[in-house]
Amino acid sequence: MSVRAVSLAFFFSAMVVGTAYAAGSTGAAGSADELPQASGVRLAGDDGQTRLIVDLSRKIDVRAFVLANPYRVVIDMPQVAFQFPPRAGEAGRGLIKAFRFGLVMQGGSRMVIDLARPARIEQAAVIDAANEQPARLVLELAATDRDAFMRTVAVENRIPEPRRLAPRPEPNPNGDDLRPLIVIDPGHGGIDNGTRAASGEMEKTIVLEFSLLLRDKIEKAGKYRVLMTRDDDTFVPLGERVQFARAHQASLFISIHADALRRREGDAQGATVYTLSERASDARAARLAEAENQADSIAGMDLSSEPKDVAGILIDLARRETKTFSLQFARAVVGHLKSAARLHHNPVKSAGFVVLKAPDVPSVLIELGYVSNKSDLKSLISPEWRDRAADCIVQAVDAFFTTRLAGKGQN
Repeated sequence: MSVRAVSLAFFFSAMVVGTAYAAGSTGAAGSADELPQASGVRLAGDDGQTRLIVDLSRKIDVRAFVLANPYRVVIDMPQVAFQFPPRAGEAGRGLIKAFRFGLVMQGGSRMVIDLARPARIEQAAVIDAANEQPARLVLELAATDRDAFMRTVAVENRIPEPRRLAPRPEPNPNGDDLRPLIVIDPGHGGIDNGTRAASGEMEKTIVLEFSLLLRDKIEKAGKYRVLMTRDDDTFVPLGERVQFARAHQASLFISIHADALRRREGDAQGATVYTLSERASDARAARLAEAENQADSIAGMDLSSEPKDVAGILIDLARRETKTFSLQFARAVVGHLKSAARLHHNPVKSAGFVVLKAPDVPSVLIELGYVSNKSDLKSLISPEWRDRAADCIVQAVDAFFTTRLAGKGQN
C-alpha cells in the first residue's frame, strides 16, 4: 500500500465528532450512507448581506473563519457526503463570488467561499431539523472594510498546530530493499478539483485513476518501490508532497496532471513534460505554474506562516546534477510517450512549479493532455489509451535508471 503524509490547518470545534467520521474519501470506516449528507445549497441576499444555506441529513459541528489574499471564508466540518447539483458553487451572489467543497483530510470536509469583497461572519451555525425541514448549515455574511477584515484575520488565525495524520506502515521498514524508490504524485484532490472539462470530468479524478494504473505497472516490473502522495480523493498541500518525496529519499518524483485552456485562449492539445526552472520556458508555462501553485490557496490554507526558506531552496536547486537528471527523465518520457500519445508541439518545458522543488530528487510534472480539447479528453478517459501511455512512462523509467546505474558503474 502507498503512504500519504498530510497536514492541514484543520480543526473541529468538537474533535470527537470529527474523528467519529474518520474514513476514506467516502468513508473507509463506513459507507457514504453513514456519513452526514449535504443534499442542497443555495444563496440569498445582496452586496450588503448574503446568506449561504446547506441542507444536511443531520446536525453537525462546524467552524468558520476568514482568510485574506484573496478574501475567503472557510467552513470546516466532519466528513460529509456532498450531493450538490453539478457545477454548484461556480456562480455566486452578493458578497459571495463562488464556493467549492470537498474532502481535505481523512474524516474532515471543507467549504471555501471566495468573497467578492471584505465581509464579516455574522453567523455560522447548524440549526436542528424542525417542522419537516432538514438540519441546515447557515452562513450569514455582512459587508465590511478591508481594515476590519484584516483585524479579524489576525485574531482568528491564532490557532494551534495542525493535526497530523499517522502515515501507513512503511513498505521497507528494515531498509533492506535497495530498489530505487519512485514517488507518484496525482495532482490536486479533495476540495481542489483542478481543471474541469466542459462535460464535467475533473482533473483530480482523471489523474488519480491514471496514477493508480501507473503505480501498478511500475510495481509489477519488480525493479522499483513505489509510493504515492495520495491514493484517494484527499487534498495534500504542495509543500507536503515535496517533503514526502525528500523524507523517503525518493530516486524519482513524477507529478501527474491534465491541462486546460479557456475558450478565449484558443485550443491546444497533446502531452507536455515540465521540469523546474526559476525562469519559465514560455508565457504559457509561467501561467500554468502560477495556476498549479495556487492549490493551497484554493483549499483555504493560510500560508502566511510558512517558513521563509525559499532562497535556500533555490540555492540548492542550482545543483547541476538534480536538474540534469530531471531533464534527462523528461526527455525519456517524451521519447517513449510519442509512440502512444499525441504530444504538444513543444513537449519539454520548464517553469517554477512548487511540487518540483525538491533539490535532491529528480522531478518532472507530466501534463497528460488538455481536458479542454475533445480529442485529448477522449484519450484521457479511455482505458486503452491510459494503458498504452502508462506503459510508455514505465519504459521511460527503465531507460532513466538504466542510464543512471550505468553511469554509477563507470565512476
